[in-house]
Amino acid sequence: MELSHRVQAIKESPTLAVTARAAKLKAEGKDIIGLGAGEPDFDTPQHIKDAAKKAIDDGFTKYTPVGGIPGLKNAIAAKLKRDNGFDYSAKEIIVGVGGKQCIFNLALAVLNPGDEVVVPAPYWVSYSDIAMVAEATPVIVNCGIEQGFKLTPAQLEGAITAKTKLFMINSPSNPTGAVYTLDELKALGEVLKKHPHVLVATDDMYEHVNLSGEKFVNILNATPELKERCVVLNGVSKAYSMTGWRIGYAAGPEKIIKAMEILQSQSTSNPTSISQIAAQAALEGDQSCIEPMVKAFRERHEFVVRRFNEIKGLKCIKAGGAFYAFPDAREAIASLRQRGIIAEATDLALSEYLLEKAGVAVVPGSAFGAAGYFRISFATSMKNLEMALERIQNALT
Repeated sequence: MELSHRVQAIKESPTLAVTARAAKLKAEGKDIIGLGAGEPDFDTPQHIKDAAKKAIDDGFTKYTPVGGIPGLKNAIAAKLKRDNGFDYSAKEIIVGVGGKQCIFNLALAVLNPGDEVVVPAPYWVSYSDIAMVAEATPVIVNCGIEQGFKLTPAQLEGAITAKTKLFMINSPSNPTGAVYTLDELKALGEVLKKHPHVLVATDDMYEHVNLSGEKFVNILNATPELKERCVVLNGVSKAYSMTGWRIGYAAGPEKIIKAMEILQSQSTSNPTSISQIAAQAALEGDQSCIEPMVKAFRERHEFVVRRFNEIKGLKCIKAGGAFYAFPDAREAIASLRQRGIIAEATDLALSEYLLEKAGVAVVPGSAFGAAGYFRISFATSMKNLEMALERIQNALT
């Protein structure tokens, strides 16, 4: 039996694959430090768990409206107004089974065969594959460490064609932690204003994982004129340590949101009723619960950037948000290959070497469209980070 061309065109999520392999090696008794998973190592705040428990006790365990319960939609609208200055009605908001489903639904709702999707690289692993599932063509624009991992207006202008349907922007970025300034976003917005056929999707999932202390802004703050062709994507996974609860959301033009809801009605139907109540409690509750987590991430961030830059062959720049470091390992890879330690001069070979010889699981940069780099998550204890960085240093030098 032949599988569909659609599924043969994509690959398994590399970050999930690395995490699964590290877990398998651990289960076999090997000493592995896993730095692959992109999820906070903090528990979900107690008031959120309490709301979920009450929902179960109250019998809130039946089907809900496909696109989300009214209370959660209202909480999302209030959050977007409070934190971002945006006005959205319930009809312009959809709740999905995680942020990934919202992006998936958006792609299937707006993309046709032959359409192009502009994706700055390094990019979150699923953007490119989701575009291909929708039978569109991802147009990858390389934005290396030399330019702070950020797309320039000239690059955006050069990537847009008559076939361009969607532009994806992710700030703070997974995998680099790069954050666009208001002026940088305004400059990109000026390019987009010249191309009214291009839709814009801004993935703000790491909005609250703020390492710099600067006020968060996205491209819609910078260029409000884009609102009628912009979809704002977010969720509760990272800010409230709720990755397993699987609640994401999107806000945008009613026509697009309705199309996403129709798709969802034929796939998962509604997100889990209990998770929706928990997400509503997260958005409506005391936001100070985020602060201890972000404080810890800032301390870890300073540590890993300093340590990576102390290791010969690696170069790492500071991030503005998220909980990742994305070192440039091209020099280290070349040295390992020259000395015959790895068989190929690739980040894949480096990642394999670090896992097998150092017992540290990292995600190769190629998974994010950036060969020669690798990503670590510092959403783990300082003790684990200290041991992991020591092992990496010993393995490379």
